[in-house]
Amino acid sequence: QVQLVESGGGLVQAGGSLRLSCTGSGRLLSVGTMGWYRQVPGKERELVASITRDAVKDYADSVKGRFTISRDNAKNTVYLQMNSLKPEDTAVYYCNAFIPAYRVNYWGQGTQVTVPD
Repeated sequence: QVQLVESGGGLVQAGGSLRLSCTGSGRLLSVGTMGWYRQVPGKERELVASITRDAVKDYADSVKGRFTISRDNAKNTVYLQMNSLKPEDTAVYYCNAFIPAYRVNYWGQGTQVTVPD
């Protein structure tokens, strides 16, 4: 069984920063691409950023220049450094990890990020 556990969400004023972490545990074997998604009520979950095992990164246009994704393969952990936060960044953020051996995408339970107007 594979589990992803996120941490680091919370309430921050506009212009502030937060760092999200997500650690995988269980029968992970080799973890492929990891990523962060976010979702607000009534909208589809959207990709925020992703990073391959070889550290190739991809970002949504809305967060480029403000968010940075990174990972530690030895710890099966992915991070999302979020700077210059805006009210429109308010959402539940979900961690995702693809395990090639199982051909399955796993999801964390989500962590709330709130940036008040």
